[in-house]
Amino acid sequence: MARTGAAARKTTVLVGNRRLALTNLDKVLYPETGTTKGRVVEYYERVAPWMIPHVKDRPMTRKRWANGVDGKVFFEKNLPDSAPDWVRHHTIEHSDHDNEYPVVDDLPTLVWMAQQAALELHVPQWRFGPRGGRQDPDRLVLDLDPGEGVGLAECVEVAVAAREVLQGMGLDPYPVTSGSKGIHLYAALDGRASTDQVSEVAHELARALEQDLPDLVLSSMSRAERRGKVFVDWSQNNGNKTTIAPYSLRGRSTPTVAAPRSWDELTERGLAQLTLDEVLERLQDHGDLLHPVAAGALSVGRPDSGHWDSDRTQRANDAEQPGRDRLAAYRAKRDASKTPEPVPQDAPTVRADGTPTFVIQEHHATRDHYDFRLEHDGVLVSWALPKGEPTDPGKNHLAVMTEDHPLEYGSFEGTIPHDEYGGGTVTLWDDGTYDLEKWREGEEVIVTLHGRTNGNRRLAILHTRGRGRGRDGDEKNWLIHRTKEQPDDAAEATGSGTTAVVGRGAGPRAPRTPATAPASTPPSDRQTMQATLAKGPPDLDPADWAFEMKWDGVRALATVRDGEVTLRSRNGNDLTAQYPELQELGERAGVDGVFDGEVVALDDRGRPRFQLLQDRMGLTRKREVDAARERTPVRFMLFDVLEADGHELTRLSYDRRREALETVVEPGGAIEFPAAVDGDLAKAVADSARAGLEGVVAKKRSSRYAEGRRSEAWLKIKHHATQEVVVAGWKPGSGRREGGIGSLLLGIPGDDGLQYVGKVGTGFSDRDLDEIAEVLAPLGRDTSPFEDVPRADARDAHWLTPAHVGEVEFAEWTADGRLRQASWRGWRADKSPDDVVRE
Repeated sequence: MARTGAAARKTTVLVGNRRLALTNLDKVLYPETGTTKGRVVEYYERVAPWMIPHVKDRPMTRKRWANGVDGKVFFEKNLPDSAPDWVRHHTIEHSDHDNEYPVVDDLPTLVWMAQQAALELHVPQWRFGPRGGRQDPDRLVLDLDPGEGVGLAECVEVAVAAREVLQGMGLDPYPVTSGSKGIHLYAALDGRASTDQVSEVAHELARALEQDLPDLVLSSMSRAERRGKVFVDWSQNNGNKTTIAPYSLRGRSTPTVAAPRSWDELTERGLAQLTLDEVLERLQDHGDLLHPVAAGALSVGRPDSGHWDSDRTQRANDAEQPGRDRLAAYRAKRDASKTPEPVPQDAPTVRADGTPTFVIQEHHATRDHYDFRLEHDGVLVSWALPKGEPTDPGKNHLAVMTEDHPLEYGSFEGTIPHDEYGGGTVTLWDDGTYDLEKWREGEEVIVTLHGRTNGNRRLAILHTRGRGRGRDGDEKNWLIHRTKEQPDDAAEATGSGTTAVVGRGAGPRAPRTPATAPASTPPSDRQTMQATLAKGPPDLDPADWAFEMKWDGVRALATVRDGEVTLRSRNGNDLTAQYPELQELGERAGVDGVFDGEVVALDDRGRPRFQLLQDRMGLTRKREVDAARERTPVRFMLFDVLEADGHELTRLSYDRRREALETVVEPGGAIEFPAAVDGDLAKAVADSARAGLEGVVAKKRSSRYAEGRRSEAWLKIKHHATQEVVVAGWKPGSGRREGGIGSLLLGIPGDDGLQYVGKVGTGFSDRDLDEIAEVLAPLGRDTSPFEDVPRADARDAHWLTPAHVGEVEFAEWTADGRLRQASWRGWRADKSPDDVVRE
């Protein structure tokens, strides 16, 4: 939220692209804990990425406590006339009246509700369709409500019993402590059953639990019988009933939350309802434990957006009615103004000439998977592959059919916003053409792929009907199979491509690199792949991820041509003259190529120190460079290769690129290969801490090198938080700093300009400040370059044209978006202001 103006009790903020007036933010809504309305607004703003998928497209009923939880509660269904005109809404017709329900599908709407002191948000188990029609339910909910004399422990006992029954029905339940007294159980549905049918199933399930646990479970609505029992409220599945939304606050004495939990912690001693602070902390560490329900878990065969539409039924209808638009479902799930994906408005046109194409895209969403797409009848018929393409003919992998995609999607790479359908990073893993052997609509497809990255292979995709998944099977679930019969020139069954010997000259060092397309990108146009900062140590399988140390230096791409080395920084600056000792790479590389690595300076204990590297940065005169080289030698930590001996390697997997790197370069002297850690992430983090390093970078083994893009296939796990910042002002010092710079004013570029993030006054010596003053002297200006600076920080400030980037270490981000306890680490001459993003 960016603040744009303020008064005593009213503040106008920018939320997303909407301006909202927030009032009485200091009003206490929870007297027992002193929790204010401002804190409630902040909570809903921070929890929005995880909460919105659970409420998106559902009618929202609100319980408002305008004067705090000790005051009167207002139960509200209708959208008030005072609501902003951009709040999405739909009408539900009742026998004697109509209600206009708001729909929360974006951050501004959620913050607006928090401004209304709507603490509790309730939604049904069904969603509105694209034109406002009521769809069949996409989830089943059981509310385990303890009567007098019983509590959470008894609810857990019933939940465990219900889990066994639900799993026997083919459903996978997820627990939520309700924030009140009991527990909710959610299970994803495939959208093929009506509300009445789901309610009846839930009722029968409650009766079955009552029969199994007669002394503990009650399935009837009788309040007189609830003492000492847990009421299994199955009626929450009625189309006219609502349930407290996951991540909603409760209007109780303390700000508790309807919080998703794991089954392991549910059975631990001391289970209790969670507060808003505990929930926010858990989300940073563990993410949304209920995501498989919101996003349509792949294990139950639903697309990962949380929207339900019967794609296979639609596809069958399309086959019978060729004039129908097969991209209607695709467009209904995407807002072209919010996603970078291609969203063509015209109906697809079948290509009459040319060989059909295929594409496999790596999709780093909340649940990582691959998307397999075959061009057919003018669209890309698509399946999600949770475990990727099989490489062993003896093993089948699940393939979940999703909506048809436009042909333009075959070349799409980019990052879909996390609050949009399929939010996450998409990169190409393989593409090419295919030969069609068989296409039985809805039953079986057999193709031979001719991949540009992973070569030729023959695959069969078979519907699971009659293959061990019940009489009818799940309509979206297929199996993908690598057939025993393969073309003569098939790729090795590794999933990562074939290999061939290349190189210039014979001898024992003749390099062996993955065979792929010729490299055509000029070295000057090459860009580095960027890692995404992980929010707490993620749960990563070493079989799928490699763990490298994170080096505290300057990122550089090194181009080797005929033994000469050229170094460029991430923002394209020529670093060649600054580090002449790195010409050694030209001798140690067996081929011409483009290599990625980190230039580091080591302290007397062999640890890289960014502050030491400041002595080498920015020097170009030979005498100065030679003197600095004697004081501060550097090394080049090589960890990737983009091109080798004219071969393009960026489309190959991480494992294949590392194999190529270790084949074509002989380490030694100033050139090192930082080895991947042998073990899991916990060991890597511990090893990094013991060595005094900055952290760990986890790299997905199957991922390609995504040039110029920040990707979730590389994750940074840091011991200390660091942030690149734009220096755009300074404040005079006092004491021994009087007359000079006391602190620097820092910003990060945002949608509306340079956002102020605080100041830094520690971490540099007086000599550092003198040098900083020389750098900043030509940049003075009369007006503030920031969007919003607090009056206290703006007093006596000297404003600067925002041209230079620095880096700080800090404790945490404050609630109002400021850096707490920032300490200066040094200039980042390898970055420009446009490169800076909030980590």
